[in-house]
Amino acid sequence: MDPLRAQQLAAELEGEMMADMYNRMTQACHRKCVPPFYKESELSKGECVCLDRCVAKYLEVHERMGKKLTELSLQDEELLKRMQQGSGSA
Repeated sequence: MDPLRAQQLAAELEGEMMADMYNRMTQACHRKCVPPFYKESELSKGECVCLDRCVAKYLEVHERMGKKLTELSLQDEELLKRMQQGSGSA
């Protein structure tokens, strides 16, 4: 596969993952912060505060998980390199 096509596929996958995260966050925060039976057409101050906090927490956890997964992936790559070097010299 040529590098340009690989880059395009990676960009498409990233876009799909971001859309999925946004949809999940929207559903989770809506379920948590907005009552099922609306009293008013506008969000109340409490609902707005709840949504702000929910979104901030969701994004913070998403960022932490991404960093941890990257860290674990790098550790796996390093371990694989060591194993390959060890078997190559034996």
